[in-house]
Amino acid sequence: MNNKKVLIGMSGGVDSTISALMLRDEGYEIEGVYMKLHTNPGYHEIHQARAQKAADFVGMKLHILDLQDTFNKEVFQPFIDTYAEGKTPNPCALCNRNLKFGEMINFADKIGAKYIATGHYIKTDGKYFYEANDDTKDQSYFLFYVKQDVLPRLIFPLGDKKKSDIKDLAASIDGLESFASQGESNEICFVDTTYTDVLKDYVDVDKVGEVLDQDGNVVGEHKGYMHYTIGKRKGFTVKGAHEPHYVTSIDSKNNKITVGKKDELTCKHVVLENLNMYTDEKEFNTTVKLRFRTKAIECSVVIDGDKAYVTLLEGVFGVATGQAAVFYDNNKLIGGGWIEQN
Repeated sequence: MNNKKVLIGMSGGVDSTISALMLRDEGYEIEGVYMKLHTNPGYHEIHQARAQKAADFVGMKLHILDLQDTFNKEVFQPFIDTYAEGKTPNPCALCNRNLKFGEMINFADKIGAKYIATGHYIKTDGKYFYEANDDTKDQSYFLFYVKQDVLPRLIFPLGDKKKSDIKDLAASIDGLESFASQGESNEICFVDTTYTDVLKDYVDVDKVGEVLDQDGNVVGEHKGYMHYTIGKRKGFTVKGAHEPHYVTSIDSKNNKITVGKKDELTCKHVVLENLNMYTDEKEFNTTVKLRFRTKAIECSVVIDGDKAYVTLLEGVFGVATGQAAVFYDNNKLIGGGWIEQN
């Protein structure tokens, strides 16, 4: 295997393009790969063309990897199933584990590349992930599920960069100005508008049901349980309510949602399943993020088998089953799991 050969994931965006340039200029032998994931009409024609333009500019070969069947099985179908169960999915974390840092590693092996690189804003020392310097673009939360044995092969050229500097750099390079002015990609690549617009092609999302209060009394009506996640406060009726009510639980089997006042939504205990830990400790104090772009909360953790029992030092509003909970020791990511119950 070539110790200077890097396979870089090319999305057609400014981040992967500048990352490829940086690796080339550092003396690496680089090849690019564009991964066809979801099946949104017209998407790949646009982005593959941009990736090819970037590859031509850098002067490297661009491979096309069709992973649409694998994506459907490993990411998209679980996305549908998780919403159908009344939970809130995190498809990006599954995609990063199984495709971007799973299938891409397999392809790197085929072409003899020791390393793989992407334009993610994150850092690694080969054992742990660390938050990026640009906290507005940090993507460590979505990479918590990547297998630890992959980390020594990962390179992230943008981990210590600011997004604004990357766009300015692209704007200053003849031939790359158009990459600097491209809009930001969607948070979930296969969702153009709302997640319910995606779901309605596969399941009945508009099935009117009952709204219950904390005592199980029917107090209103909702438009279909898949329209709601824990903590949502709009889109349903509550008879006689004089203050905001929030979704506190979802009964997917009976198409019912339970609502309550904000203090009834506060959570201090969380159970996680399907853990992916980078530390062997079984009992420790640390901080945890329970959603993307939320602050890390101090907590104590006890791991028993493949479950983690998390006690939060302060109550958290709107903890959703199915979401990721990610542990941090300062800026070091030490693992995480999926919220099973709260």
